[in-house]
Amino acid sequence: MKANFCTLFNSAYLSRGLVLYHSLLKCCPDFHLYVFAFDDKCRDHLRALALPHMTVISLQEFEDKDLLRVKPTRTAGEYCWTCTSSTILYCIRKFNLDHCTYIDADMYFYSDPRVLLEEMGNDSVLITEHRYSPEYEQGGTAGKYCVQFITFKNNSIGMEVLEWWRNACIDWCYARHEDGKFGDQKYLEDWTTRYKGVHELQHLGGGIAPWNVQQYEFEGSGLRVQGKVKGSGKMFDAVFYHFHALKFYDEGIVSLSDEGYEISDGVIDLFYKPYVKELISYDPHVTAGPSPFGDSVIGNVVKHYVKGVKSSKKNLLGKGLAERLRNRYFYKIDDLLK
Repeated sequence: MKANFCTLFNSAYLSRGLVLYHSLLKCCPDFHLYVFAFDDKCRDHLRALALPHMTVISLQEFEDKDLLRVKPTRTAGEYCWTCTSSTILYCIRKFNLDHCTYIDADMYFYSDPRVLLEEMGNDSVLITEHRYSPEYEQGGTAGKYCVQFITFKNNSIGMEVLEWWRNACIDWCYARHEDGKFGDQKYLEDWTTRYKGVHELQHLGGGIAPWNVQQYEFEGSGLRVQGKVKGSGKMFDAVFYHFHALKFYDEGIVSLSDEGYEISDGVIDLFYKPYVKELISYDPHVTAGPSPFGDSVIGNVVKHYVKGVKSSKKNLLGKGLAERLRNRYFYKIDDLLK
């Protein structure tokens, strides 16, 4: 079975998009990736590479009157969320695909993702849970499901759900909570009960991420990584890891994830170090500017303390400071890769 994927990113995410593509190339024998290039630099760079399993689509080709109408009302991030459903719909219609899966550009595949598609069986839509670790539960705000790997088949049910989602995102898609909505994600909450043929992914290897990795132990290396659920001992193959919020800063500094998620040294060694090494081999110069916490230990302590006090006066005595420092994950790239 050929797997059809689509994703979207701009030139700031070029290295991530290329690493994503090459991870698929290593573990998925039959796939095609449709990339929606969100600026001209990204479009020109990718088209010059002429990668055999990639089709590059410009904004000029993709954007329709509905998207252009709401674009001025959305931030850059909100507009990306607004466009997600439209990219899937565009691919299915333009290229007459029997199915299409949207994937986030900041993911990496460790085994063939077609096993996730096969799990759908005769269902028409596949959605994935965040599977939050209990200490990081955010279902009420960010939603139960994560728009990171979402599949629609080109049939009556799949297209009905996809077109509804596209219209909903055109109407409202913002980075705030309002009337039970948040971005493009909270729209998925009731699909399994509102529609027939919506499948909730059960494979634990699909959707490993900073907010759930604490539940597992891992072993292996390269493209053969296995996870084990702590407590039950259930084993599973890692299919993809979602490197959410990984950022590069000036002066060779990398932040591995959002502050607060506990990521073990083993996970950093197995997942993060190889990923960072691949990223900098493609494009080491795209950064998010100066590091917000600098590079000095004392500077980090002071700035984390000030940030904590600004968020709540209860932090005047340093409440939570140790945890914020422990989980900051700011590294000099050279030190990280030693």
